[in-house]
Amino acid sequence: MSVDVLLGLQWGDEGKGKIVDFLAPKYDFIARFQGGPNAGHTLKFDNKKHVLHQIPSGIFRKNKYNIIGNGVVLDPVIFKNEVDAIHEKFNINLYNIVSISNKAQLISPVHRLLDRVLEENKGKKKIGSTLKGIGPTYQDKIGRHGLRVGDVLSNSFKEKYEKQKSYHDYFLEGHYDNSFNTEEENFFVAVDFLKKFNLTDTEYLINNNLRKDKKILAEGAQGTLLDIDFGSYPFVTSSNTTTAGACIGLGISPKMINNVYGIFKAYCTRVGAGPFPTELFDDIGDKIAQNGNEFGSTTGRPRRCGWLDIPALKYSIMLNGVTHLYMMKADVLSDFNEVKVCIGYEYDGKEIDYFPSIIDSDNIKPIYKSFSGWTSGVNNSRKFSDLEDNFKIYIKFIEDNLGVKVKLISLGPDREETVLLD
Repeated sequence: MSVDVLLGLQWGDEGKGKIVDFLAPKYDFIARFQGGPNAGHTLKFDNKKHVLHQIPSGIFRKNKYNIIGNGVVLDPVIFKNEVDAIHEKFNINLYNIVSISNKAQLISPVHRLLDRVLEENKGKKKIGSTLKGIGPTYQDKIGRHGLRVGDVLSNSFKEKYEKQKSYHDYFLEGHYDNSFNTEEENFFVAVDFLKKFNLTDTEYLINNNLRKDKKILAEGAQGTLLDIDFGSYPFVTSSNTTTAGACIGLGISPKMINNVYGIFKAYCTRVGAGPFPTELFDDIGDKIAQNGNEFGSTTGRPRRCGWLDIPALKYSIMLNGVTHLYMMKADVLSDFNEVKVCIGYEYDGKEIDYFPSIIDSDNIKPIYKSFSGWTSGVNNSRKFSDLEDNFKIYIKFIEDNLGVKVKLISLGPDREETVLLD
């Protein structure tokens, strides 16, 4: 009777979607606990590729039930488009395999407009918002002006929406236009569409099934270093992306948490603004980006690339209580003559081996350890014994320095391109 948690240890885009899909056969329920359409979980199987933004990544496995928890912010328009696209592409009917918490917050057209106007007003101080309305929705949640999924069942829903809109009228005056009117029309159509799903107290659904010894996997979005409290503030997302966020975002007790699967790339990437100590600005960084096809699955923006950062991973492991490490996109580093790992920093004239809470990229310099590279021959490996010695040395160094075993290595986007370790 426990919940396993899967989450990212870096700045998001670690490859969580593939691992949720890979692990799903072991579980009865897959539950998203935070974030919204700013997430982009990419899955590839049977020569098909699909990106999920709000829907849990367990939908492509048979006999799995999927939950969108109370910690999620849900855009009904994007949700409807996702559901329709999945039905058209895969002939999967989601109505009977997805439940949505009636306490999850709704992203409205007001929030999307607010996001755009606020970001434009920041000028050079932009944080790199996805402009999906995530931040303003969480702001209204805390300010108690939010609309919740359960509100769509109320006969007075439109009045509640107008009340929320009027709260922001002073700031948004002059920004409403014909396109906004169209967005509102689409919003109300999508709100009616939500009523086709089971909108319920998902905390009861989860806990009742835990008492029946059902297995539940909590699926995180974004990454630990984007956490609203522990990330590189203010260049962060608007939710708690850590293990603790799973408890809050699903309504489960901390004592129910069992395994915590920490997902990380064999290197680092970041989308948008914010500190990035190991960022590469040379041909090597360009090669990593090209090999890894490093463009945001939600925004399409190019990702900044850099070497693996051990102190940052240690920090994330500490915050989350990680029990298993899963290394993603190791194939991207194949055929490099030299691979580097950051083991510490020179910061404000001192050498440190921990990840500082306040980082000024101009005053921090990574300290690297170099490794001999491996060839693209490892990309066809399906057993640990088949991996080249140089790659094994790289993995062992990571394990020894992080104090947690690497249990899985991903060598490509497909389900089958995976090596399991004892």
